[in-house]
Amino acid sequence: MTDEPLLAVEGLRTTFETETGELVAVDGIDFEVRRGETVCLVGESGSGKTVAVESIARLIDQPPGRIEGSVRFRGEELTDLSDEELRPYRGASIAYVFQNPQDALNHCYTIGWQLIEAIRVHEDVSTSAARARAIDLLDTVGIPDPASRITEYPHQFSGGEKQRVMIAMALVTEPDLLVADEPTTALDVTIQADILQLLEELKATYGMGVLFVTHDLATVSEIADRVVVLYAGKVMERGGVLELFEHPAHPYTRRLLACLPGWSGGVDPVEGAERGGIAGSLPDPNDPPDGCRFAPRCAYAEPACTTGDQPPEVDLGGDHLVSCIHYDAGDDPSVLTDGTPPSDGVDGSPQRGVTEDD
Repeated sequence: MTDEPLLAVEGLRTTFETETGELVAVDGIDFEVRRGETVCLVGESGSGKTVAVESIARLIDQPPGRIEGSVRFRGEELTDLSDEELRPYRGASIAYVFQNPQDALNHCYTIGWQLIEAIRVHEDVSTSAARARAIDLLDTVGIPDPASRITEYPHQFSGGEKQRVMIAMALVTEPDLLVADEPTTALDVTIQADILQLLEELKATYGMGVLFVTHDLATVSEIADRVVVLYAGKVMERGGVLELFEHPAHPYTRRLLACLPGWSGGVDPVEGAERGGIAGSLPDPNDPPDGCRFAPRCAYAEPACTTGDQPPEVDLGGDHLVSCIHYDAGDDPSVLTDGTPPSDGVDGSPQRGVTEDD
């Protein structure tokens, strides 16, 4: 790995103009991806994960969307490029694999036709050469008997096979960065494991960086090198996967981990005893709350959590950062781990220092 990250995102903010005003989907987030590593963006549905990764290559329609901030890829500032200048990056150096291959594939054309078309868009090769390359790619992603199956239509492939075809399309240009947006969500558990293993093998083979979007922390534990936890368009916590799982710092991260069946490491007795989800819902993106975005649902929120901006990230060491006032100088993070039940939560859960008058 070089010192310079493959992808460096700073202050990314993506909003949408709606009939009810400005909707804030991503609000000033930072993250990096290096060659040969997998970085997972984690959070509940609606946390801004998909919008964040689609903003990298400007897949968001503008208008109604508006993308601000810095996106540097291989040292190049992508936000300075026109759509025409950005085109060689989209699907080439930066490739996407989306959640539902059923919708991504055209059922009127054979798998082979679609792969050959993708190859010839990016490479000046003959149809016969593109066909040979397509067969090789299908073989690479584990499609059996690719020479004959290249003539089949999407409906003749299983869900897992369709996703493998989509990965093959993403590999056409041997990208530097593969963005995988919930690529296993619609698949059977055993097929999910196969796809994850395939992505790991391809990452090693091609030396790619992988940016993986998921809400499934079990998946994160298997594939991630580093993790970025998003909530309501803000970063709550980030760090190496082992550090984050063994020593989760932010109350939101701790609640996410407490939802994992059979998992209790690092979660205090109060939170660890509560399973089955997080009470409440994400804030209205048209009217996000002041202070920490998670404060309205946090069992440890204090008045200071509900004013100003999102707390600055505090470095806990080893690239482990958390955005929570309890880690600021002069505060005491032990309130999150001592197991002492706070009082009077707004969502029915315990909560420190916030009363109905607040």
